[in-house]
Amino acid sequence: MSKGWLRAIASTPALADSIQVVGLVDLNRATAENLAKEFSLEDAVIGADLSDVIAETKADLVFDVVIPAARFDVVSTALKAGCHVLSEKPMATSLAEGAALIDLAAKAGKVHAIIQNRRYISGIRRLRRLVEEGAIGELTGIHCDFFLGPHFGGFREEMDNVLLLDMAIHTFDAARFVSGKVPLSVYCMEKNPVGSWYKHGASAHALFDFSDDVVFSYRGSWCAEGRRTSWESQWRLTGSKGMLTWDGEENFEASVAGNEPGLLHGFVPIEVPGPKREEETHGHASVIASFIEAIRTGKAPETASDDNIRSLAMVLGAIESAKTGRRVDISAQGQ
Repeated sequence: MSKGWLRAIASTPALADSIQVVGLVDLNRATAENLAKEFSLEDAVIGADLSDVIAETKADLVFDVVIPAARFDVVSTALKAGCHVLSEKPMATSLAEGAALIDLAAKAGKVHAIIQNRRYISGIRRLRRLVEEGAIGELTGIHCDFFLGPHFGGFREEMDNVLLLDMAIHTFDAARFVSGKVPLSVYCMEKNPVGSWYKHGASAHALFDFSDDVVFSYRGSWCAEGRRTSWESQWRLTGSKGMLTWDGEENFEASVAGNEPGLLHGFVPIEVPGPKREEETHGHASVIASFIEAIRTGKAPETASDDNIRSLAMVLGAIESAKTGRRVDISAQGQ
């Protein structure tokens, strides 16, 4: 994943001009050395100890691209060393850890944000705009399908709750953003289907209750061979006046109720406008730019940890529900 971050910086002039990568930290030194060569970072300090590299380089921000189990130690070390931190997701492995990192960032006076890059794409921004502008009336439901079969190898195939923790959080966070609502509760069923090459939890079905009676349903599998959905899921938004579908790629269809007589009144197609701000549609680059702007201006970034913990609460609530077989209240977990 670090390559995606470094490519975003190198290919975006404003980021390349404002960010100097002065150190690379990895438990496997050869991995960091190869990364330095690939991205022409031969002058970067390479080490296995984050504290030592921060001290030697006098770095003022840290990009945290580690596996979830290592996140708390990496982020807390960086914050205590006086660095701003932009983290991979999920922001922590528990709500207690997430809350502790939020408190630590506040005490240090540093920006701590999460790289929820998949809310920074054109499709998600267009969904949000249509909802905000009331084109389909009051939002009543968001329904997402996610079915792919990626063979990653590596740590993902050894994770517990792999779909919910490593991938579904993108869709959960995007649904929260698109709706503008607060997640209140969840009922979830999690499985590891026959034929799965993952250790645990490659499939999940979750039903969330959002504020203002909005429902969010998610159906997903990471071991679904055959014709796949988009990596961004397939979306259907329902409203009091109409609905919108998005295939997660290029195809949008929006419509409102028609005036045909009889049982079904038909529908009238409506336009799906583009995103309000094109600069918010470049994934990693847009999140990193928001992070840098927050450091410079003091304005909280959209994916600040004290907000993003609500997305973590959705994931952990879904996992708890799957384990207990009960509906789980999450309304207070992300406060």
